[in-house]
Amino acid sequence: MTDPRAELSRIYYENNGNVDQHPHNSGTDAPMGGDQMNYHDADLDRAPTRAEAEAALALLRRWAVDVTPAEVSTLDPLVSRLIPGQEVSNYPALARAYPDAFEVDAAYKASMPDLQNGPSSLIRGAKQQIQHVGISNFRLPIRFQTRGGGDLQLETSVTGSVSLEAEKKGINMSRIMRTFYKHAEETFSFEVVERALDAYKTDLDSFDARIQMRFSFPMKVESLRSGLSGYQYYDIALELIETAGVRRKIVHLDYVYSSTCPCSLELSEHARQFRGQLATPHSQRSVARMSLLVEDDQPILWFEDVIDMARDAVPTETQVMVKREDEQAFAELNAANPIFVEDAARLFCEQLLKDPRVGDFRIVASHQESLHSHDAVSILTEGATFAAASIDPRMFQTLFHTG
Repeated sequence: MTDPRAELSRIYYENNGNVDQHPHNSGTDAPMGGDQMNYHDADLDRAPTRAEAEAALALLRRWAVDVTPAEVSTLDPLVSRLIPGQEVSNYPALARAYPDAFEVDAAYKASMPDLQNGPSSLIRGAKQQIQHVGISNFRLPIRFQTRGGGDLQLETSVTGSVSLEAEKKGINMSRIMRTFYKHAEETFSFEVVERALDAYKTDLDSFDARIQMRFSFPMKVESLRSGLSGYQYYDIALELIETAGVRRKIVHLDYVYSSTCPCSLELSEHARQFRGQLATPHSQRSVARMSLLVEDDQPILWFEDVIDMARDAVPTETQVMVKREDEQAFAELNAANPIFVEDAARLFCEQLLKDPRVGDFRIVASHQESLHSHDAVSILTEGATFAAASIDPRMFQTLFHTG
C-alpha cells in the first residue's frame, strides 16, 4: 500500500515542481521512506491551495477505507470523521465490551458532567420558581402501624418533591430516593415521614417539600349474616406538605359503597302498590374520596378510625364474602339506606365534623349510575386547605374502582 505521506509528497511536487537549488532530503533521509522531498524555505508558511486540500482529502479517504479503525485512530482519531458515512460518528473507535473491572474514583467522579445541577445560564424557558419537582411512583415495601398494636408491610408508591428556586437549573432527583431508603426499614408514621422530609429538604437545599405515600390497606370484614369473613382493601394515601414553613398532615381514603336511588326506590314501590307490577330500584357501585387534615396535639388518627367513620356515615359498603343470606341482607341494607350523591357527601361530612382529630377536609363522591350513561358527583369542602375554584379535569375518572 502506498504510504500516505509519500503520496502527499508526490501531490506537493505536482503542484509546486522540483526546484534543485533548494536543499532537500532524499533516500533514507526522506520521511517514512518516501520519495525525495524538497523543503522550499520560502514556501513554508504558504497557505495550501484548495486543489491541494482536495487532493489530500481524497487520498486520506482512500487510505482510511482500506485500513482498520485502530490504524485510523493511531494516525489521528479525527480522520474517522472524514470517511464517507461516518462524518458524525464518535471518535476514536469505541470499545463495545462492558468494562466490568472499571472502578470510579473521586477524580473520575469530579470530571463527570452534571447539567441538571448546572448554573442558571443553562435554564431553558422562564426563570421562574417551580413549586414542586421530584419523582412519582417510586415503589418500595413499607411497614405501617395498625390500631391493634401490630404493623403491616405494604407495597407503597411514593411521590417526593421539593420547590426549585428561580435561579436554579434543577435538582438531583435520586437524592429523594436515597433519603427515603435510609428510613425504609422503620415502621412508618407521620413522625418518620417528617424525618424523611427534613432529610431531603436539607440534601436538596429547598425551602418547600412534599411526600405522598399511596398503598392498599387490608382489613378483615365479616359478612352480614353468614359468619364468613374476607379482606377488604382500602386505597389510602398519606401526605406531608411543607409550604412557607407550615406543615400539614393529610390522610386520603377511597371508600367504595353501594348507593340505592331514593327516587327509584319510591317509584318501584309505587308500581307494586298501585299496579301490582314487580319493579326494582337502581343502585350502583359508588366511591367517596375523603381527604382529612390531621390536627396536631390530638390522639393518633388511625387508618381504621377513618374507615370506621366512613362506614358509620354510609353502611352499604360493598361486600367481600357473600352467601344467599348475605345477598338478601345487603338488599335490605340498601333499602334501609337509600341515598342521593348529595346525601352521601353530607353524611360523610357529619361524621368528620364530630372528630376533633380532623381539621379541614374534602369529600368527593361519585355515584357511577346504572340508570344513566353518566355519573352523579358532588364535592364538599370544610376549611381553607382544600378549597379551590378549579378541580382536576380528570378527578372523577380517578374514582373508578374496578375490583
